[in-house]
Amino acid sequence: MITAGADAKAASGEQAGVASWYGPGFHGRKTANGERFDMNALTAAHRTLPLGTQVRVTNAHTGQSVVVRINDRGPYVGRRLIDLSKASALAIGVLGLAKVSIARL
Repeated sequence: MITAGADAKAASGEQAGVASWYGPGFHGRKTANGERFDMNALTAAHRTLPLGTQVRVTNAHTGQSVVVRINDRGPYVGRRLIDLSKASALAIGVLGLAKVSIARL
């Protein structure tokens, strides 16, 4: 089957959208997979990807990327695609909101 455009990206596990980050207010709280949230770990929250999935997150503005593990659900604000831990966000230069792409590994 041949797919094009957004369908091809969805089939390959690629998504694009807005990323945000979370940290101090959630540090130490339980995540959706039961572990404690560590804002200094390379993790992220996503609404639908299976917990434990590794994804490469690329900042569309800087081209910097980081590999994170999905360990929580969210984001629950607006139409954001992914919530990065503080460490993950800093690794790719996200200081607030940023356009990103994600690809499942």
